[in-house]
Amino acid sequence: MKTRILHFRTILPALLIAIPLHGQVRLPRLISDGVVLQRDTELKIWGWASPGEIITVTFAGTELTTSTDDSGEWLVMLPPMKAGGPQTMTIESSNKITVSDIMIGDVWLCSGQSNMELPVRRVRPLYEAEIAASENNNIRSFTVPKMFVFKEPQSDLSGGRWTVANPETVLDFSATGWFFAREIHKKHGITVGLLTSAFGGSPAEAWISEESLREFPVHYDELQRCKSDSLLAAIAEADRKRIREWYTQLAQADAAYKTPGVQWHDPDLRTDDWKSITVPGYWSATELKGINGSVWFRKEITVPASAAGEPGSINLGRIVDTDSAFLNGTFIGTVSYQYPPRRYTIPAGLLKEGSNILTVRVISNIGDGGFVPDKPYNLSAGSFTTSLEGQWKYKVGAVMPPLRGETFFGYKPGGLYNAMIAPLLNCSLKGILWYQGESNAGRPDEYRSLLPALIRDWRKSFGQGDLPFLVVQLPNFMEASEDPPESGWAMFREAQTEALKLPATGMAVTYDIGEWNDIHPLNKKDVGIRLALAAGKVAYEDDDTVFSGPTYRSMTVRGRKIIISFDNTGSGLVARGCRRPGHFAIAGEDMKFVWAKARIRGDRVIVKNRKVRRPVAVRYAWADNPVGANLYNREGLPAAPFRTDSRD
Repeated sequence: MKTRILHFRTILPALLIAIPLHGQVRLPRLISDGVVLQRDTELKIWGWASPGEIITVTFAGTELTTSTDDSGEWLVMLPPMKAGGPQTMTIESSNKITVSDIMIGDVWLCSGQSNMELPVRRVRPLYEAEIAASENNNIRSFTVPKMFVFKEPQSDLSGGRWTVANPETVLDFSATGWFFAREIHKKHGITVGLLTSAFGGSPAEAWISEESLREFPVHYDELQRCKSDSLLAAIAEADRKRIREWYTQLAQADAAYKTPGVQWHDPDLRTDDWKSITVPGYWSATELKGINGSVWFRKEITVPASAAGEPGSINLGRIVDTDSAFLNGTFIGTVSYQYPPRRYTIPAGLLKEGSNILTVRVISNIGDGGFVPDKPYNLSAGSFTTSLEGQWKYKVGAVMPPLRGETFFGYKPGGLYNAMIAPLLNCSLKGILWYQGESNAGRPDEYRSLLPALIRDWRKSFGQGDLPFLVVQLPNFMEASEDPPESGWAMFREAQTEALKLPATGMAVTYDIGEWNDIHPLNKKDVGIRLALAAGKVAYEDDDTVFSGPTYRSMTVRGRKIIISFDNTGSGLVARGCRRPGHFAIAGEDMKFVWAKARIRGDRVIVKNRKVRRPVAVRYAWADNPVGANLYNREGLPAAPFRTDSRD
């Protein structure tokens, strides 16, 4: 039986949105075919039409009627609904809109920087089987277009659509979000909708509203500065001109292009005057130290008859900064910045029996160029695979001054909140996943205030009380230290942990699944699984599941020993892969930390170094890359990094 009610309510100002002509009712991008609506809560359905227009919304046996306000905005509230679907909604005025394939389930906002944005496509080689089995009508994704606006919050998005997971579409899902959604769906059997609103390289202040940025005067003042269109245009034009001129001068100076008819990627080129170099490796350890500009590299590869003519692939690890690759004189691919893996396809017919020449032109813009170590470097075709590591030849094309990067306005305060969060605020959510921090890692003290401010800001903006908020802690990164270090990343992880003092928060600890040489580690499956475990506790009231690794509770000094007690020990503490836990450091009254021996006794760890007679403090996994930190609970979750000494 249908019910009919009259409901009127205003929403966020429809800033920068033109009022539709001729009374045409219009919906936001989010309310479109395939949308997932949050179960068990009132639901806002909103849009625009001409002022005074009568709007009727019909959905799931309920008919709601309202009218637009003077600015052409309208909103109705649907009653809470149980999980299920698909269903159809109609919105009628002078025109009629039908929204099909609507599911009621759980909606999670996935936000942060590039590690949240990083798509399944990027990690595909690790998860081919999972991708092949990914078809699931109950996992859906909406990717918010990347934009920044400084003047005012926006009321709608510039694009985007809901997509159902299958082996083709899932390649563009957030990898972390997808693995998280799989776990939630498997556990709870409901549809999961992922709203991915992420921007690579973005600092936290870019995601905070103008009102909340008042707590941070430097960021607030920068937001005011960025409201000048003329200033932004002048900076952008100056950047374009400077970068364009740099690349033009590079092309003009590159010796590879100065001899007519001679191409350095020609496999028949004489290379008697080229030098030898070992790949992979950074230039700072070679004669190329300090060089920015272009350097050409060549390697001869011997291919057997069985692989000749076969299609294949080339892995060139990661290259700093830009590369263009040629095989036997044929261009096979390019990547324009340092972070993505270099995976190039060899077309059928290009490989030949015997000698083949791979040529790579590398451009270093600023800092240390090179081929990143500990990445895959190989060629495969048919059943043949060969390593590309070892001796290559090289020749400098051109030496250039360092190129200062462009100004990324998406990193400026407030801009991403206005463009990529404000248009979502009428959505009801189950919770938020936050995978961000690398861009703020140099400012851990500020982040102690910045992250809690962001959490409070979003909770206030969404108007859902203590909306569950889950954080991914920074992974291990950079080279390991031989001695107990002072660590900026450890300080930052501590700042992230302090945000857990807010209610309904949780964290996925990841210092054991990163990569020392890559700020974008590929293991996103375990990140998603750990977030789902945290969600079980924070969002789903699942008290039976162990949701966290061991967390520091207290310490007791007994003679030359310090005894550490933990919470979240699950079914017991273990030292993964070793008899004893590693990466514990201890200090006496001089606060000079040295490595310590540790052993597990029940739910406690006893730490000592016989040379420290009066110990006062312990640190665990306190490093950028805490190699050897292996304390877990038996459920397989790592202990969170900690220190017992005060940060003051």
